[in-house]
Amino acid sequence: MTDTLFSTLPTIEPGSVWLVGAGPGDPGLLTLLAAKAMTEADIIVHDALVNDDCLKLAAKGTVLEYAGKRGGKPSAKQRDISLRLVELAQSGKRVLRLKGGDPFVFGRGGEEALMLVAHNIPFRIVPGVTAGIGGLAYAGIPVTHRDVNHAVTFLTGHDSSGLVPDAIDWQAIGKGSPVIVIYMAMKHIAQIVANLIAAGRSPGEPVAFVCNASTPQQQVLETTLGTAEADVAASGLLPPAIVVIGAVVGLRPSLDWLGALSGRTLVPENLGGVGQVSA
Repeated sequence: MTDTLFSTLPTIEPGSVWLVGAGPGDPGLLTLLAAKAMTEADIIVHDALVNDDCLKLAAKGTVLEYAGKRGGKPSAKQRDISLRLVELAQSGKRVLRLKGGDPFVFGRGGEEALMLVAHNIPFRIVPGVTAGIGGLAYAGIPVTHRDVNHAVTFLTGHDSSGLVPDAIDWQAIGKGSPVIVIYMAMKHIAQIVANLIAAGRSPGEPVAFVCNASTPQQQVLETTLGTAEADVAASGLLPPAIVVIGAVVGLRPSLDWLGALSGRTLVPENLGGVGQVSA
C-alpha cells in the first residue's frame, strides 16, 4: 500500500533540498511527501521542534543532523544553517530540511529557500500542519467557529532579537481580531498581555496555553488574559507552547476529543468556561 502511494510522488534528487514541515509533533500528521522524503534522504537536517517519533521514520543509514534554534539557549545561527544546506547539496547529497510545523509559518523557511536560490540549488517546499492550527485542534480548540469569529490573527511572540516585535500594531490587532494565536509567546507573556489589555482586550477574556501539542506530553492551561502570567508561573509549564486568546477557548469542554479518549466527559457547547491545567 505504501509503495503504491509513494510511487506517484516526486523523488528527492541528488544535489537538491526539500524544505519540509513535520507538523506539531504527532508523526501521524506528517504528509505523504514528508514521509516519502524521510525514506529517501541521505541526510536530514532537523530543528529542535521535530518530535523524536518523527525522526524514527528515517531510513536506516540516514544521517540525522541537529540544527535547532531555541529561544534563550545556545543555537546555530540561521545563516550558518542555510549555508550548511547549500554545502550538503553541492556535495551531491539528497537533503531533507525537516522543520517543526510548517516551514513558511514562523519557520524561517523563506530565508533558507532564498539562500538556496542564491546558490542555484534546486529545492521543493513541502508544507506541514502548523502548530497554531493543528496543535490547537489536539487541545479541542478550533481557530474559527461560526458563532464566534470570522477572522483569526497569527503572531510571533518574539523577533530575531528575541524581543516582542516592535512592528506589531497591538492596537489594531486588539480591536480587530476576535481570536489571536501566538507562537513562541511564553517568555514575554507579561508584556504581550499588557499590550493587549492596553489595546482594549478584557482581562477576563479566555486564554489557553498548549504545551508540547499533539504529543503524549501535551498539557493545556485554560486561564484568562488578566491572570495568564501568574497562572503560567504557578503551573510550571514550559515551552514549546502555542497561545490562543479569544472566545473559542470556551469550546474546549465540548471539543476536547483527546481528553474524551482518556475518559473526560464532554459537555454541551460552552463559550464561557475557564478550567485548569490538563493532560
